Amino acid sequence: MPSTAYSQTILGVRFIFEDGSRIIFRLSGTGVAGATVRLYLEKYTPPTGNLGMHQFDVVKPLADVALQLSSLKSYTGRDKPTVIT
Repeated sequence: MPSTAYSQTILGVRFIFEDGSRIIFRLSGTGVAGATVRLYLEKYTPPTGNLGMHQFDVVKPLADVALQLSSLKSYTGRDKPTVIT
């Protein structure tokens, strides 16, 4: 059988919901001293939705789901992010 030198690196995990909202986990800074878990939250709000709502309130339900899916607190010991942008 022929063999190849094919290699695939998983750069992250995406959860895409029916309404277009997304939860994305990505590992970065994978050097010798540690790594950073990046969590991206995107919530679709239609033009007829509450566009004046604060962005943290909009994505809070997604953040709760992300933390349940990942068990991030049990792995990192942190219960809140160190950086929010």
